[in-house]
Amino acid sequence: MTDRVPLGIALMIGFCVIAPMLDAFAKLAAETIPVGQITTARFIVQAAIMAPVCMIMGFGLRLDPRLLGQMTLRALCLIGSTYCFVAAVSRMPIADALAIAFVEPFILLILGKFLFNDEVGPRRIAASVVGFGGSLLVIQPSFSAFGYWALFPLGTAVLFALYMLVTRGLSRKIHPLPMQFHTATVATAICVPITWIADITAIPTLDPVMPEGIFWVWLFGVGACSAASHGLMTYALRFAPSATLAPLHYLEIVSAAILGFLIFQDFPNLLTWTGIAIIVSSGLYIVHRERMTARSATVTLPPSGQNKV
Repeated sequence: MTDRVPLGIALMIGFCVIAPMLDAFAKLAAETIPVGQITTARFIVQAAIMAPVCMIMGFGLRLDPRLLGQMTLRALCLIGSTYCFVAAVSRMPIADALAIAFVEPFILLILGKFLFNDEVGPRRIAASVVGFGGSLLVIQPSFSAFGYWALFPLGTAVLFALYMLVTRGLSRKIHPLPMQFHTATVATAICVPITWIADITAIPTLDPVMPEGIFWVWLFGVGACSAASHGLMTYALRFAPSATLAPLHYLEIVSAAILGFLIFQDFPNLLTWTGIAIIVSSGLYIVHRERMTARSATVTLPPSGQNKV
C-alpha cells in the first residue's frame, strides 16, 4: 500500500485547495443571504451529491437505526461548526478566521485526554498552550476590527473537535462515504424546519431570503465544495497514514490567504502571520510527538526461536 502514499498526499493537497473555496463561496453568499440559510444549503446540496455517489459505490442509503443517535450528535456538531465559521467569514478575512479555527487540534488533544484518557505528555500540553497563545495574536486585532465575530472561529474549533471525537467512534461502524451522506441528511432534517420557523423571526442571521441570480451559484458552491473536499480527505486517509497527511493540512491556511487576496483583496497583516506561524509550528510539533509516541508504543517481536523464556 506504500506505493499509494503519493496519491494520498495529492488528494490531501486537493482538499487544502478546495476547502477554502467552500469558505469563499460562503463569504460571497453572505453578502445577501443569512448565515443560517447558507448552513442549510450546504447540507441539502451535500446530501444530494453524496446520494448517487454512495449508490454508485455500492453502499445502501439506509441508516442503521442503532447509529441514529451518534449520527444526530455528529450532525449537530457539524451544523454548529459550519454556522460559526460562515458567521465569521461573513465579517472577517477567511485566512484570519481559519487561523483561529486551527486551535481545533489542541482542543481535540485536551478533550481526548479527559474523555478517552488518551496519553498526553507535558510537551504536547505545552505545545497546545503555545498554539492557543498564537491564536490570541490573530484574535486580538480581529476583535478590534470585527468585534465579537472574531470569537466565532473558536466556536468552530470546539464544535469541530467534538465532531471529530464522535467521528472517531462512528468510523469503526460505518464507511466514511455513507457516513457523510447520512450526516448531511440528518443535518438537513434538522436545519430545514429551523429555517422554515425562522422565516417569521426577523433574526438577521436566520431569517431566510429568496436568492437571486449568481447567489444560487454561491449556495451550490458551498455544498459542492463541502462534498468534494471531504471526499478527497476521506480517500486520502485510505491511501496514506494520518501522521503523513496531518502536516499537509496547514497548507489550507496558505491557500485560504491566496484565495482571500485574489477574490476579496484581504491579506493577513504581520501580527496575524506571526500568530499563524506559532499555531502551525505548535501543531507540527504535536504531530511530531504523536509519531514519536506511536513509534515507541510499537513492540518488535524477537525472531522465532529466540524468544526469552
